[in-house]
Amino acid sequence: MNLTSPAQVRAWCQAHDFHPNRTLGQNFLIDRNILESIVDAAGIGPGMRVLEIGPGLGVVTAELLRRGARVTAIEKDHRLAAWLAETLAGETRLELIAADALDVDWDAQLSVGFDALVSNLPYSVGTRILLDVATHAAAPPVLTVTVQLEVAERLAAPPGVAARGQAGVWVQQVCDVELVRQIKPTCFWPQPEVSSALVRLTRHARHALPTAVTACFRDLTRYAFMHRRKQLAASLRQAPGALRRETAAAQALLVACGADPLARAETLSLEQWCSLAQALSTGPCNPCLLSATTT
Repeated sequence: MNLTSPAQVRAWCQAHDFHPNRTLGQNFLIDRNILESIVDAAGIGPGMRVLEIGPGLGVVTAELLRRGARVTAIEKDHRLAAWLAETLAGETRLELIAADALDVDWDAQLSVGFDALVSNLPYSVGTRILLDVATHAAAPPVLTVTVQLEVAERLAAPPGVAARGQAGVWVQQVCDVELVRQIKPTCFWPQPEVSSALVRLTRHARHALPTAVTACFRDLTRYAFMHRRKQLAASLRQAPGALRRETAAAQALLVACGADPLARAETLSLEQWCSLAQALSTGPCNPCLLSATTT
């Protein structure tokens, strides 16, 4: 079966009475050029240990194996997992895990030491999965994924633009973000309603923070972008726990960090966020127990 042939993919779905689930973000990649771009951008070579999330029918999986990688693939849909187990049964370099990536114990899974993450991520939960993996201390050094174009733009957004948000700040704290190329909806079947993008995240340690300060950084940015319409100093006046500061004190901290005292969340640079988190965690920075997240 040619997994980049739209006709053959549709025929397989019909023969197996399989209806791609939009809720699960099942849009199968059917373009050979994009497939090669994904694996090329990831720099995959023989012997590399690669994590793949949402392999679907296995188009990326097969190419990774063809290039000599050892692949761990996590697939939620039990019918697709069974298909992969059957068609790739002879592949000794493949470990197939039938599970929901949202439920994976990443401490245990990433402890094996992957060289790369390569995935055509499901639209529905791709951002959350990418954040879970990219911000983990044991994340692979390179993560190459396809996501919605809007998500890619948020991940790469610099300070001062409307797309700047929690997800981008969290990812940029630990990764350089590169939009490799845009991908048309026609490269997938069924066609999604929006364009996609191939994104490469390369881990760095330029903004490394101690564990306690990292916790404060995440609580701070989460809270700030929940109230992004407000000036940051004003919003911290009503912040929970160790984040709370009177407006004048918060403005003084912003100035000390090199930021405008009237700044809103999207205008701060990574250096300024890290400095502010460090300043706020001079005392114990207890978890703020904020359950809501924004992207």
